[in-house]
Amino acid sequence: MIRRSGPRSEPVEPAESFAAVRDALLSRRRFLIQSAGGTIALLFGLRSVGAAEDPDPWPTLDAVLRHLLPSEPDSPGAEEIHALDYLRFVVGDQKVSAEDRQFIVQGSQWLNQLSQQTYARAFVDLDDASRELLLRRTAASAAGENWLSTLLSYLFEALLTAPAYGGNPNGIGWRWLSYVPGFPLPGPGTRYPELPL
Repeated sequence: MIRRSGPRSEPVEPAESFAAVRDALLSRRRFLIQSAGGTIALLFGLRSVGAAEDPDPWPTLDAVLRHLLPSEPDSPGAEEIHALDYLRFVVGDQKVSAEDRQFIVQGSQWLNQLSQQTYARAFVDLDDASRELLLRRTAASAAGENWLSTLLSYLFEALLTAPAYGGNPNGIGWRWLSYVPGFPLPGPGTRYPELPL
């Protein structure tokens, strides 16, 4: 039994308490996603979000993913785990909320606007040091931190997912972590979006 804080400590069932915490976190995430464009624009003095739309967000997203998880001699990076392919799967998955999918793609536009304002170049044209500074500056805002955290979550998913979802080709992430997945593995026709409800 958990007790609420405040003038009267009333007992609360653990399930009720966990549900309240989960709902509060989801509400915060929705708020951050909805306000992300305005927050980033205010913090970084950017033009309106639609002012310089990125016609193809994928090169920018690929560059960010590769920067967040670079390739190393003894460990796979975003390139080897096909993080971009997995992210394309996520953005194309109609079971992922439209807000979340739009947030991922819009983040590349915001980042490119910030890159143009700071360096007069697109993010993909920056060197590693400039990319690092720009990503750190992005992470300093709540919306930017949320966007980068979202991408990091999908990087870890790409590392650990069944290859049928686009990431972790031939189980490269599993081998690196010495992980043995459960069987049977999903394949075409048995991936979760394809299963009947």
